[in-house]
Amino acid sequence: MGASGDLAPLAHLALSLIGEGLCLTDSGVIDTQKLLASKKVAPLKLQAKEGLSLINGCQVMTAVGLMRVHLAQKLVLLADVAGAMTVEAMRGTRSAFDPIISRERPHYGEMQTARNLLKILGASSEISESHAECKRVQDAYSLRCMPAVHGATKNTVKNTLLTLEIEANSSTDNPLVYAKEDKILSCGNFHGEPVAFAMDYLAVALTAMGAMSERRTEKMTNAVTSGLAPFLAPHSGLNSGMMIVQYTAASLVSENQVFSHPASVASIPTSAGKEDHVSMGTIAARKIGMIAENVKNIIAIELLCGAQALDLLKPLKPAHGVLAAYDAIRKVVPFALEDRVFSEDIKKIAQLIDDNAILGSVEAKVGQLEL
Repeated sequence: MGASGDLAPLAHLALSLIGEGLCLTDSGVIDTQKLLASKKVAPLKLQAKEGLSLINGCQVMTAVGLMRVHLAQKLVLLADVAGAMTVEAMRGTRSAFDPIISRERPHYGEMQTARNLLKILGASSEISESHAECKRVQDAYSLRCMPAVHGATKNTVKNTLLTLEIEANSSTDNPLVYAKEDKILSCGNFHGEPVAFAMDYLAVALTAMGAMSERRTEKMTNAVTSGLAPFLAPHSGLNSGMMIVQYTAASLVSENQVFSHPASVASIPTSAGKEDHVSMGTIAARKIGMIAENVKNIIAIELLCGAQALDLLKPLKPAHGVLAAYDAIRKVVPFALEDRVFSEDIKKIAQLIDDNAILGSVEAKVGQLEL
């Protein structure tokens, strides 16, 4: 929704306060009157203007948006962890994360990301020392440009949260009643465009960050660029290894590209033309949920492939921060000597993301990462 504030969804919520409509409980959907009676709670008797105040605003899109931002905050840090793991797996260089570089382009998120990557990767590792004399000048964008892309996503998450915090602490009723000033003013504070724009911007940012993660996965599974076994399969040919896993990541990226089409440009007039420009902000907020879940699985796939690649590089060890992430993954997902149902592995790693197990393990080893 968001066609005129959140009138319809807020009306469904407000019905429960006056003892009407339906409620969702742990045991299923139940008539509101029966639920209130079982709790010995009397329905609210509304006074003048209270009915309008309950349904006139952007509370649904704001609440849904805040939940999505909470997940996005976690994902931008997990992207740093996954990216650092891929740097080691691809035997990439740390030089692109030198803090001197960020000083020349001091976007806050870019500086944060560079510091996070260096914190996870440390100064060196057995893997990095093994290719210290290689002739590669620079890595692909998906490795080298992580501070720029992950950093821009962090900035977007931060700006989105600021918008939602302002919205959550604002009055969005219409008309607004000012008792002290003796004024009743019709206004447009209920218009959801600030939230809608922020949600659409976050959709684009998360989609781009997920696309970069998928590119790193492709680099690891491609024997030409990784120098490892084709599709990270120790016995390739009879085994497909991570080939279809990478396909899955590519498909999720493609789906996100569809979801990231902005909802805020899709205004459809309502109320006989009186409400002739609307935000569709709740649709924008709901889309973020689908995008964020897809990005979570895209990052889980990168982590799955990164752990497999690190096993193929043994006995060389990665940096301590990367090793912490690897160990957390290996507690639930073993090395793949041959093909198996990898969808289960992706689910298990996604659950580790939800439980904060991977990020918690890394931060326990290297300190808190910057958001």
